[in-house]
Amino acid sequence: MLTVKDHNDQAAAAYAAVSGRYWIEALRDGRHILIRPLAEKDREREYAFIKRLSPESRHMRFLAQVSEPSTVMLDQLMDTDNKQRTAFIALVHDNGQLIEIGISRYAATGDHQCECAVTVADEWQHLGLGTLLMEHLIKAARHNGFRQMYSVDASSNAAMRDLAKALGFETHNDPEDSRQVIHRLGL
Repeated sequence: MLTVKDHNDQAAAAYAAVSGRYWIEALRDGRHILIRPLAEKDREREYAFIKRLSPESRHMRFLAQVSEPSTVMLDQLMDTDNKQRTAFIALVHDNGQLIEIGISRYAATGDHQCECAVTVADEWQHLGLGTLLMEHLIKAARHNGFRQMYSVDASSNAAMRDLAKALGFETHNDPEDSRQVIHRLGL
């Protein structure tokens, strides 16, 4: 098992080789991860990430049972323009490769409103990664002129409820589905 220092030392070279806009962030346990905008080259990473999620995590993300991401689903997830549809991917160095461990995204649903989602790999939860991803997403939404961000989640999703509260979202029951809640944040 690598120490945090060993992990960060090994990751430094891999992260330095990344081109474009990115951020190196420290998780609560001290390990460094890389966050950057999602790119078309991440399609296989996104597919593998979804496949590695536990059935419960996939259900919380998609509000449905998803075992195999379809081509149509991947097309929709990869469709970003960094204004109306934005996504940030979190990567970690693992045995010489950059592996996706989390993603946040929003999509415009009106002139000044967007729906958001965040997903963190099961083994990387409770380390502050969801907060980091959402902070980048919120900043981008503000920059792109959105005034409100919301998320529709299962009412049983305690992790999302806690994250939404910590980020200042207000939570209300979904009037159309008692099994869901809506988290809203004024931007």
